[in-house]
Amino acid sequence: MPRDYYEVLGVKRDANEEAIKRAYRKLAREHHPDRNPGDKQAEARFKEVQEAYDVLGDKEKRAQYDQFGFDGPPGWPNGVPGGGGGSFGQGIEIPPGGIDLGEILFGGGMGGFGQRSRTGRGGRRPPPREPIRHELAIPFETAVLGGTMSLSVNGRAIDVTIPVGVEEGKPLRLQGQGPDGADLHLIIRINPHPFFKREGNNLVISAPVTIAEEVLGAKIDVPTLDGTMLTVKVPPGTSSGARLRLRGKGVKGGDQYVEIKIVAPPSVDERSRELMEEFAQRNSFLPRSGPPWE
Repeated sequence: MPRDYYEVLGVKRDANEEAIKRAYRKLAREHHPDRNPGDKQAEARFKEVQEAYDVLGDKEKRAQYDQFGFDGPPGWPNGVPGGGGGSFGQGIEIPPGGIDLGEILFGGGMGGFGQRSRTGRGGRRPPPREPIRHELAIPFETAVLGGTMSLSVNGRAIDVTIPVGVEEGKPLRLQGQGPDGADLHLIIRINPHPFFKREGNNLVISAPVTIAEEVLGAKIDVPTLDGTMLTVKVPPGTSSGARLRLRGKGVKGGDQYVEIKIVAPPSVDERSRELMEEFAQRNSFLPRSGPPWE
Protein backbone atom coordinates (compact mmCIF):
# COMPACT_ATOMS: atom_id res chain seq x y z
CA MET A 1 0.00 0.00 0.00
CA PRO A 2 1.44 3.41 -0.90
CA ARG A 3 2.07 6.15 1.62
CA ASP A 4 -0.74 8.44 2.65
CA TYR A 5 -1.16 11.00 -0.13
CA TYR A 6 -1.23 13.96 2.26
CA GLU A 7 2.05 12.74 3.73
CA VAL A 8 3.54 12.38 0.24
CA LEU A 9 2.79 16.02 -0.58
CA GLY A 10 3.63 17.22 2.91
CA VAL A 11 0.29 18.98 3.49
CA LYS A 12 -2.37 18.77 6.19
CA ARG A 13 -5.62 16.96 5.52
CA ASP A 14 -7.55 20.23 5.60
CA ALA A 15 -5.21 21.92 3.10
CA ASN A 16 -7.00 23.94 0.41
CA GLU A 17 -6.58 23.41 -3.34
CA GLU A 18 -3.98 26.12 -3.70
CA ALA A 19 -1.79 24.68 -0.92
CA ILE A 20 -1.97 21.22 -2.50
CA LYS A 21 -1.09 22.63 -5.92
CA ARG A 22 1.89 24.56 -4.52
CA ALA A 23 3.19 21.50 -2.71
CA TYR A 24 2.82 19.36 -5.84
CA ARG A 25 4.65 21.83 -8.07
CA LYS A 26 7.52 22.21 -5.62
CA LEU A 27 8.04 18.46 -5.27
CA ALA A 28 7.48 17.76 -8.96
CA ARG A 29 10.10 20.33 -9.94
CA GLU A 30 12.54 18.88 -7.43
CA HIS A 31 12.17 15.26 -8.57
CA HIS A 32 11.36 15.71 -12.28
CA PRO A 33 13.34 13.28 -14.50
CA ASP A 34 14.63 16.17 -16.62
CA ARG A 35 16.41 17.51 -13.56
CA ASN A 36 17.53 14.10 -12.33
CA PRO A 37 18.57 12.12 -15.42
CA GLY A 38 19.25 8.48 -14.60
CA ASP A 39 18.23 8.83 -10.94
CA LYS A 40 15.82 5.94 -10.30
CA GLN A 41 15.06 7.10 -6.77
CA ALA A 42 14.05 10.53 -8.01
CA GLU A 43 11.92 8.93 -10.74
CA ALA A 44 10.13 6.78 -8.16
CA ARG A 45 9.56 9.79 -5.94
CA PHE A 46 8.26 11.76 -8.91
CA LYS A 47 5.74 9.01 -9.69
CA GLU A 48 4.66 8.97 -6.06
CA VAL A 49 4.11 12.74 -6.10
CA GLN A 50 2.18 12.54 -9.38
CA GLU A 51 0.02 9.74 -8.01
CA ALA A 52 -0.80 11.71 -4.87
CA TYR A 53 -1.71 14.83 -6.82
CA ASP A 54 -3.82 12.85 -9.30
CA VAL A 55 -6.12 12.08 -6.39
CA LEU A 56 -5.84 15.10 -4.10
CA GLY A 57 -5.89 17.54 -7.01
CA ASP A 58 -9.34 16.26 -8.09
CA LYS A 59 -12.24 17.23 -5.83
CA GLU A 60 -14.26 14.06 -6.46
CA LYS A 61 -11.32 11.70 -6.09
CA ARG A 62 -10.15 13.50 -2.97
CA ALA A 63 -13.58 13.25 -1.34
CA GLN A 64 -13.70 9.49 -2.03
CA TYR A 65 -10.15 9.06 -0.73
CA ASP A 66 -10.93 10.99 2.45
CA GLN A 67 -13.98 8.80 3.07
CA PHE A 68 -12.81 5.32 1.98
CA GLY A 69 -9.02 5.46 1.85
CA PHE A 70 -7.03 3.57 -0.79
CA ASP A 71 -9.69 0.89 -1.44
CA GLY A 72 -12.21 3.33 -2.85
CA PRO A 73 -15.98 3.18 -2.26
CA PRO A 74 -17.73 -0.20 -2.04
CA GLY A 75 -19.08 -1.50 -5.33
CA TRP A 76 -16.58 0.34 -7.51
CA PRO A 77 -14.33 -2.38 -8.89
CA ASN A 78 -11.89 0.12 -10.30
CA GLY A 79 -11.80 2.36 -7.28
CA VAL A 80 -12.52 6.04 -7.76
CA PRO A 81 -13.81 7.14 -11.18
CA GLY A 82 -10.81 7.74 -13.36
CA GLY A 83 -8.57 5.48 -11.27
CA GLY A 84 -6.41 3.07 -13.19
CA GLY A 85 -6.76 -0.09 -11.06
CA GLY A 86 -8.72 -1.84 -8.33
CA SER A 87 -8.04 0.91 -5.81
CA PHE A 88 -6.45 4.30 -5.41
CA GLY A 89 -2.83 4.42 -6.44
CA GLN A 90 -2.91 1.64 -9.04
CA GLY A 91 -2.14 2.19 -12.68
CA ILE A 92 -0.47 5.59 -12.33
CA GLU A 93 2.21 5.77 -15.02
CA ILE A 94 4.28 8.48 -16.61
CA PRO A 95 3.05 8.79 -20.20
CA PRO A 96 5.35 8.22 -23.19
CA GLY A 97 7.68 11.14 -23.66
CA GLY A 98 7.38 12.09 -19.98
CA ILE A 99 5.56 15.00 -18.40
CA ASP A 100 6.59 18.44 -19.60
CA LEU A 101 8.47 20.29 -16.88
CA GLY A 102 7.06 23.51 -18.30
CA GLU A 103 3.58 22.30 -17.44
CA ILE A 104 4.67 22.02 -13.82
CA LEU A 105 6.65 25.24 -13.73
CA PHE A 106 4.26 27.46 -15.61
CA GLY A 107 0.79 26.51 -14.55
CA GLY A 108 0.03 23.03 -15.94
CA GLY A 109 -1.34 20.53 -13.49
CA MET A 110 -1.87 16.80 -13.86
CA GLY A 111 -5.58 16.34 -14.43
CA GLY A 112 -5.05 13.11 -16.41
CA PHE A 113 -1.41 13.80 -17.34
CA GLY A 114 -1.27 16.45 -19.98
CA GLN A 115 -4.95 16.62 -20.86
CA ARG A 116 -5.72 20.13 -22.05
CA SER A 117 -8.72 22.10 -20.83
CA ARG A 118 -10.99 22.86 -23.72
CA THR A 119 -12.64 26.07 -24.73
CA GLY A 120 -15.86 26.54 -26.55
CA ARG A 121 -19.46 25.58 -26.00
CA GLY A 122 -19.82 23.54 -22.85
CA GLY A 123 -16.04 23.47 -22.32
CA ARG A 124 -13.78 25.05 -19.72
CA ARG A 125 -11.40 27.89 -20.26
CA PRO A 126 -7.79 27.05 -19.45
CA PRO A 127 -6.67 28.72 -16.24
CA PRO A 128 -4.36 31.69 -16.71
CA ARG A 129 -0.71 30.80 -16.36
CA GLU A 130 0.96 32.03 -13.21
CA PRO A 131 3.36 34.94 -13.81
CA ILE A 132 7.06 34.17 -13.84
CA ARG A 133 9.20 36.12 -11.38
CA HIS A 134 12.77 36.98 -12.29
CA GLU A 135 15.29 39.30 -10.65
CA LEU A 136 16.87 41.86 -12.97
CA ALA A 137 20.04 43.63 -11.84
CA ILE A 138 20.46 47.08 -13.39
CA PRO A 139 23.17 49.76 -13.16
CA PHE A 140 22.70 52.55 -10.64
CA GLU A 141 22.70 55.15 -13.43
CA THR A 142 19.95 53.32 -15.33
CA ALA A 143 17.77 53.19 -12.21
CA VAL A 144 18.09 56.95 -11.76
CA LEU A 145 18.09 58.18 -15.35
CA GLY A 146 16.04 55.40 -17.00
CA GLY A 147 16.97 53.47 -20.11
CA THR A 148 16.56 50.20 -21.99
CA MET A 149 18.00 46.78 -21.21
CA SER A 150 17.98 43.61 -23.31
CA LEU A 151 16.80 40.34 -21.79
CA SER A 152 16.81 36.81 -23.23
CA VAL A 153 13.74 34.66 -22.57
CA ASN A 154 13.90 31.12 -23.95
CA GLY A 155 16.40 32.29 -26.55
CA ARG A 156 14.24 35.25 -27.55
CA ALA A 157 15.63 38.75 -27.02
CA ILE A 158 13.26 41.38 -25.63
CA ASP A 159 13.93 45.01 -24.75
CA VAL A 160 12.88 46.14 -21.29
CA THR A 161 12.20 49.83 -20.70
CA ILE A 162 13.46 50.95 -17.29
CA PRO A 163 11.47 53.96 -16.08
CA VAL A 164 13.23 56.99 -14.62
CA GLY A 165 13.78 56.68 -10.88
CA VAL A 166 12.76 53.02 -10.53
CA GLU A 167 13.18 51.77 -6.97
CA GLU A 168 14.81 48.66 -5.54
CA GLY A 169 12.38 45.72 -5.44
CA LYS A 170 9.92 47.36 -7.81
CA PRO A 171 8.29 44.79 -10.14
CA LEU A 172 8.09 45.51 -13.86
CA ARG A 173 5.24 43.56 -15.46
CA LEU A 174 5.69 42.39 -19.04
CA GLN A 175 2.39 40.95 -20.26
CA GLY A 176 2.71 37.69 -22.19
CA GLN A 177 6.51 37.88 -22.46
CA GLY A 178 7.31 34.86 -20.28
CA PRO A 179 7.58 31.19 -21.31
CA ASP A 180 4.45 29.85 -23.02
CA GLY A 181 2.87 33.31 -22.99
CA ALA A 182 2.93 33.76 -19.22
CA ASP A 183 3.34 37.25 -17.81
CA LEU A 184 6.88 38.10 -16.75
CA HIS A 185 7.41 39.98 -13.48
CA LEU A 186 10.90 41.48 -13.26
CA ILE A 187 12.00 42.34 -9.73
CA ILE A 188 14.46 45.22 -9.91
CA ARG A 189 17.79 44.92 -8.11
CA ILE A 190 20.01 48.03 -8.32
CA ASN A 191 23.78 47.65 -8.41
CA PRO A 192 25.58 50.02 -6.01
CA HIS A 193 27.49 53.03 -7.33
CA PRO A 194 31.12 53.58 -6.28
CA PHE A 195 30.54 57.26 -5.41
CA PHE A 196 26.82 58.07 -5.26
CA LYS A 197 24.20 56.76 -2.87
CA ARG A 198 20.47 57.24 -3.02
CA GLU A 199 18.15 58.47 -0.28
CA GLY A 200 14.63 58.43 -1.66
CA ASN A 201 14.65 60.89 -4.55
CA ASN A 202 17.88 62.52 -3.38
CA LEU A 203 21.44 61.65 -4.32
CA VAL A 204 24.43 62.04 -1.99
CA ILE A 205 28.12 62.24 -2.90
CA SER A 206 31.03 62.75 -0.51
CA ALA A 207 33.40 65.64 -1.32
CA PRO A 208 36.87 65.67 0.27
CA VAL A 209 38.21 69.12 1.23
CA THR A 210 41.46 70.22 2.83
CA ILE A 211 41.75 71.80 6.26
CA ALA A 212 42.60 75.12 4.61
CA GLU A 213 39.52 74.91 2.35
CA GLU A 214 37.38 74.12 5.36
CA VAL A 215 38.73 77.03 7.41
CA LEU A 216 39.03 79.63 4.66
CA GLY A 217 36.22 78.50 2.39
CA ALA A 218 36.60 77.43 -1.23
CA LYS A 219 34.94 76.72 -4.53
CA ILE A 220 35.07 73.09 -5.64
CA ASP A 221 33.86 71.25 -8.73
CA VAL A 222 31.37 68.47 -7.99
CA PRO A 223 30.32 65.69 -10.42
CA THR A 224 26.66 64.89 -11.06
CA LEU A 225 25.29 61.54 -12.15
CA ASP A 226 24.68 62.67 -15.72
CA GLY A 227 28.39 63.44 -16.13
CA THR A 228 28.38 67.23 -15.80
CA MET A 229 30.49 69.13 -13.25
CA LEU A 230 29.02 71.92 -11.14
CA THR A 231 30.89 74.47 -9.03
CA VAL A 232 29.88 74.55 -5.37
CA LYS A 233 30.88 77.14 -2.78
CA VAL A 234 32.11 75.76 0.54
CA PRO A 235 31.53 78.45 3.18
CA PRO A 236 34.38 79.17 5.64
CA GLY A 237 34.17 77.05 8.78
CA THR A 238 32.06 74.29 7.19
CA SER A 239 32.23 71.19 9.39
CA SER A 240 32.90 67.68 8.20
CA GLY A 241 29.58 65.93 7.54
CA ALA A 242 27.76 69.12 6.54
CA ARG A 243 25.73 68.90 3.34
CA LEU A 244 25.49 71.40 0.52
CA ARG A 245 22.49 71.13 -1.80
CA LEU A 246 22.31 71.12 -5.58
CA ARG A 247 18.65 71.67 -6.41
CA GLY A 248 17.00 69.41 -8.96
CA LYS A 249 20.07 67.22 -9.55
CA GLY A 250 18.65 64.16 -7.79
CA VAL A 251 16.08 61.56 -8.86
CA LYS A 252 12.92 62.76 -10.64
CA GLY A 253 13.35 66.37 -9.53
CA GLY A 254 14.97 65.55 -6.19
CA ASP A 255 18.18 67.19 -5.01
CA GLN A 256 21.82 66.18 -4.92
CA TYR A 257 23.66 66.68 -1.64
CA VAL A 258 27.40 67.21 -1.38
CA GLU A 259 28.59 65.84 1.95
CA ILE A 260 31.77 67.56 3.14
CA LYS A 261 34.59 65.32 4.31
CA ILE A 262 37.66 67.03 5.74
CA VAL A 263 40.87 65.25 4.82
CA ALA A 264 44.17 65.92 6.60
CA PRO A 265 47.42 65.90 4.61
CA PRO A 266 49.33 62.62 4.86
CA SER A 267 52.37 64.45 6.25
CA VAL A 268 53.41 68.01 7.26
CA ASP A 269 56.79 69.67 7.57
CA GLU A 270 58.11 71.20 10.76
CA ARG A 271 57.08 74.74 9.87
CA SER A 272 53.51 73.64 9.12
CA ARG A 273 53.38 71.89 12.49
CA GLU A 274 54.51 75.09 14.22
CA LEU A 275 51.82 77.05 12.43
CA MET A 276 49.15 74.52 13.42
CA GLU A 277 50.28 74.72 17.06
CA GLU A 278 50.07 78.49 16.89
CA PHE A 279 46.67 78.21 15.22
CA ALA A 280 45.43 75.95 18.03
CA GLN A 281 46.65 78.40 20.66
CA ARG A 282 45.08 81.38 18.94
CA ASN A 283 41.77 79.61 18.29
CA SER A 284 40.82 77.88 21.52
CA PHE A 285 37.90 75.66 20.62
CA LEU A 286 36.69 72.41 22.20
CA PRO A 287 34.21 70.56 19.94
CA ARG A 288 33.67 67.78 22.48
CA SER A 289 31.62 69.71 24.98
CA GLY A 290 28.23 68.84 26.41
CA PRO A 291 26.58 65.42 26.36
CA PRO A 292 27.74 62.75 25.88
CA TRP A 293 31.26 64.07 26.36
CA GLU A 294 30.63 65.75 29.70
